[in-house]
Amino acid sequence: MARSQVFEHSSASEAARAIIDVANVHYSIDVAGRPLHILKDVSLRAESAEVVAIVGPSGSGKTSMLMLLAGLEQPTEGRIVVNGQDISRLGEDELALFRRRSLGIVFQSFHLIPSLSALDNVSLALEIAEPDLSLKDVRARAAAALESVGLGGRLDHRPAALSGGEQQRVGLARAMVANPRLLLADEPTGNLDQATGAVVIDLMFDLARKNGTAVVLVTHDPGLAARADRVFTMTQGELVDTTSESK
Repeated sequence: MARSQVFEHSSASEAARAIIDVANVHYSIDVAGRPLHILKDVSLRAESAEVVAIVGPSGSGKTSMLMLLAGLEQPTEGRIVVNGQDISRLGEDELALFRRRSLGIVFQSFHLIPSLSALDNVSLALEIAEPDLSLKDVRARAAAALESVGLGGRLDHRPAALSGGEQQRVGLARAMVANPRLLLADEPTGNLDQATGAVVIDLMFDLARKNGTAVVLVTHDPGLAARADRVFTMTQGELVDTTSESK
């Protein structure tokens, strides 16, 4: 079980170890001239190699939480620190650099480029994250990433020639190829059958723990959530640790 604690202020040394340190975050949007409160006083910490699952009904704020962690939205109040960097204070160019260097994302719908092979899909992500790499190094690391998810024999296959599970494994290799400090997964098994989803999750957890990557995943699958180190339930914008109820 992970050692980090939620809803408590930690010492400076503990903060330095955290990959995610979200403190008292509120997030609102303007609707017809009035604020609509999406997230309310949310706090969350996660350390290296820790897997955190967020569950809750549709419209409760789960996706907004992921968008804030990705720097795609900014909090109305509070602080979001990822890998020691306060992303709630960064400008657009700095946020783009943060996402390239520190963040991996696994989507429910894969979002692979259909005209590119599996190798080219992963290579492109690495070229964007580390533009100074030589083409030879990019291809070698992309191939190794695909090998790590069991697709060493599918390097030249385009998405249409791959099963749903294989496409999601390409998506996982693409997300992990640059060794991000944080991996966000939005319903990563939502388009997969149970057996295939279990294989993808095994790979995701193994790679994250091997590389020291913190994982935050959103899911409606209680079985998947129960496999995480900690489980949080989002209800009407409030985040509560429900780990003991989920185990």
